[in-house]
Amino acid sequence: MSASNYLENEVLDHILGEGTKDYTAPTLYIGLLTGITDGETGNVNEVPSTFGYQRMGVNFADAVSGVALNSSTVTFGPANGGNWGVITHMAVYDAESAGNVLFYGALAITKDVTDGDTFQINPNAVSISLN
Repeated sequence: MSASNYLENEVLDHILGEGTKDYTAPTLYIGLLTGITDGETGNVNEVPSTFGYQRMGVNFADAVSGVALNSSTVTFGPANGGNWGVITHMAVYDAESAGNVLFYGALAITKDVTDGDTFQINPNAVSISLN
């Protein structure tokens, strides 16, 4: 996954701001995307909050060799009353709704989520690095 411009600026300010611009780690949420217009600016196409969709909380294990992996299973759904569409990307957000895109990336395999389907992310499936 790639870091958004927003997060890059927050990290730089935190590290270089000498305490005046501290960045507090937020509670993290994963959102499912049907596409990305410009991930750097957070312009992504998240599944609408209809048909049972909502962002889900996610936790990451301590980084090892510059990589952090999600530490548990994250399950979305089921889709209820309609389709979510073809999920092609995901994003990590700093809020359960609205908020900022922190990281974004394409899925290795896309999934068409139709009415009644769930979407699951297994432990260690989301890999985040800063390079």
